[in-house]
Amino acid sequence: MDKNIQSPKLLKSFNLKMAIIIVMSAIIGSGVFKKVAPMADLLHAPWLVVLAWLMAGIIIMCGVLSIAELGAMFPHSGGAYSWLEKIYGKKLGFLYGWACFTVIQTAAISSIAFVFSGALGTFIDLPHLPSEWADINVLGLQPFSNIGAKFASCILIIALTLVNIKGTKKGGNLSLVFTFLITVSILLITCAAFTNDVGSIHTFETVSKNYPMGGFTFIGFISAMVLAIRNAFWGYEGWIALGFIGEEIKNPKKNLPRALIIGISSIILLYLLINSAYLYVMPIDEMMVSIRADENNIAAVLVINKLLGQGGAYIISGMILISTFGCTNATILVSSRIYYAMAKKGFFFKKAALTHPKNKTPHHSLKYQCIWACILVFSGSFDMLTDMLIIVGFLFFGLVVLGVILLRIKEKDISRPYKMPGYPVVPAMFVLFCILLLGISLYESPGKSLIGIGLVLSGLPFYYYWNKKKRKENNYLSE
Repeated sequence: MDKNIQSPKLLKSFNLKMAIIIVMSAIIGSGVFKKVAPMADLLHAPWLVVLAWLMAGIIIMCGVLSIAELGAMFPHSGGAYSWLEKIYGKKLGFLYGWACFTVIQTAAISSIAFVFSGALGTFIDLPHLPSEWADINVLGLQPFSNIGAKFASCILIIALTLVNIKGTKKGGNLSLVFTFLITVSILLITCAAFTNDVGSIHTFETVSKNYPMGGFTFIGFISAMVLAIRNAFWGYEGWIALGFIGEEIKNPKKNLPRALIIGISSIILLYLLINSAYLYVMPIDEMMVSIRADENNIAAVLVINKLLGQGGAYIISGMILISTFGCTNATILVSSRIYYAMAKKGFFFKKAALTHPKNKTPHHSLKYQCIWACILVFSGSFDMLTDMLIIVGFLFFGLVVLGVILLRIKEKDISRPYKMPGYPVVPAMFVLFCILLLGISLYESPGKSLIGIGLVLSGLPFYYYWNKKKRKENNYLSE
């Protein structure tokens, strides 16, 4: 960045309570309502589905305990981008930041916003273009199909971007309201399920007719469980996001680890409760018959219809509106700090390093993110991108957590305000699972895996360009 350009620093806007809210609001999106069906189709037994959610939560917690140590050591904007740069060098740190911009974070924003629009369509009729326009194909994409939902998604992204440009506290307060609403909604649905005569422990104990005769083989169980856990990870997507705003957390050396652990623990408990409620109310085979009959059916809607009668679609759609609104807002807020941190070091568009003179927010970074997220919405390619989020994300997450071990070996004397419990077993478990997940994903979905890796590597020309430009600027300043 040009040293002559002066820009205010980001404000320390988040105390412990607000940091916990950011953790929760960045995670609770659509996965908690939709992922129980594909997981049930893999595991064929209610208790195994709940176990998969628990296992996914435990694995995520292993990662959380690891990044809490890094976040307390290096409470900078950009989170994992800054950590990877410190551990492995600026090239790998840049590739993670680039992956966040092209795939991980912007695709998450666009896909969550699109789910919001789908739920909105339950209450109001969104416009559609005539088929001759909607069916126009551009390089395999249909940018004009479902045009009403795409416009609604972009309006949401633009509106929430403007809110976050106006002030970090405004974005945080929005997250507070919507996190409270969705938490209360999940608890009410859970209470209704377990106190209603429709559900029973017998339903929860009944396996699918597709459950293997004699049970799973060891290899079959491991493969099915890992793929089910990969589905559950979409429900936990955003678990690393608090690290992106480390610079804006008050007393980050204490509050960042606490917020991560309390926030993720709360999410795990909520997910176990509501997914147990789904499978307590609806037999697993009945759920799968309905899902296969119409791929647009959402498992949570089916359960609420069975529990409370017709009208379940409106109840769940309202909950999805609340959760995806809050999740889109939190993801916009935290993700923009990655590109701000990259630009501050000369590895992104220069204006992204500036903060708003009045609001002290990274307004240009927010604008760039908004533009690309809207392009992804209209590309129509976000369905595949969301599948790649987990694959690409866990490639880098594994490297981040491995970095905890490497720093413990190479930097023994560095100050560690928070030291994770269970070292080295906890980080090693997370890294080993990442390797297992990537291996099975490459075997099961080679196309998506390779495309995801290709998008990450597409950042190399940009890296070399900005690195060369930065060297020239440094040489000029040294003369």
